Amino acid sequence: MPRKYNHYLLEKDNRCLYHMFAAEIFMHQFLLASAVRTMNPEEADWFYTPVYVTCDLTQQGFPLPFRAPRIMRSAIQYIAATWPYWNRTEGADHFFLAPHDFGACFHYQEERAIERGILPLLRRATLVQTFGQRNHVCMQEGSITIPPYANPQKMQAHLISPGTPRSIFAYFRGLFYDMGNDPEGGYYARGARASVWENFKDNPLFDMSSEHPSTYYEDMQRAIFCLCPLGWAPWSPRLVEAVVFGCIPVIIADDIVLPFADAIPWEQISVFVAEADVPRLDSILASVAPEDVLRKQRLLASPAMKQAVLFHQPARPGDAFDQVLNGLARKLPHREGAFLKPGQKVLDWNAGLDS
Repeated sequence: MPRKYNHYLLEKDNRCLYHMFAAEIFMHQFLLASAVRTMNPEEADWFYTPVYVTCDLTQQGFPLPFRAPRIMRSAIQYIAATWPYWNRTEGADHFFLAPHDFGACFHYQEERAIERGILPLLRRATLVQTFGQRNHVCMQEGSITIPPYANPQKMQAHLISPGTPRSIFAYFRGLFYDMGNDPEGGYYARGARASVWENFKDNPLFDMSSEHPSTYYEDMQRAIFCLCPLGWAPWSPRLVEAVVFGCIPVIIADDIVLPFADAIPWEQISVFVAEADVPRLDSILASVAPEDVLRKQRLLASPAMKQAVLFHQPARPGDAFDQVLNGLARKLPHREGAFLKPGQKVLDWNAGLDS
């Protein structure tokens, strides 16, 4: 691919290497050196197009929502005009990384993402994305849900003694309101974070603040429960951090589809709380039996569990890269109708241009 689709974007702004969307960059680096790569396209089960859709950033460090669909559309036009492989299937044997808030809808606000929908040219492709929510416009059948990027080396540097007592009952650091984008309140996180704050800000069992202290990672290792509520999207790096630090994730995001469910027993290691039940969060967590807490903690202590949510550099057996390859392998052989007849067209190249 021409460097404008990947390397030039990274050279322009290397913050892309460190934010929660960085899986698209590290997946590219992994595949370049991977044993699963072939230089003979006729041997390939899958085609991968390295496009860094979240690497054109605002001054504040957020992906520009109007840029991502344009660069992806341009990349698809390029591969369709340059090689015959896209046109054989119109993307059915191609996969793309889409680690945006709402995947290939390419917007951070749900309402706008739903209006926009998945980029029509990606309708036949497999999307590897952080966004996962059942029965949602921005998640198409066959997508592979991945964890957001969290820096493994950075977390490793903050490990404390595993024998440290977990003296914090419930822990959360992050926004409760997004005054810049949702000044009236209630729309951000569908009101769930605001409800957490309003109901439990004075509860001594809940260690919560919008400040992000330097001891954030150490504090998670001292907590029994780590709150993982939805934000603009259902997912966040807190889920990865909670697993790595052995803190029981409290998942508050209705209909969320979690990453690598075949490798990570989310139901056994987490507590799920419906958004409508947030006002009862204290009693829900207090009712988790001590033996259940210990069972979840023992499962979270498994190195394989932590490995599966991390994009290691270099890659390690069983890590998130391996889980993506497993997901792609399970989708083989390609479904009936993937390969088109000569001259057959399915996709409308003009669809979605108005948005």
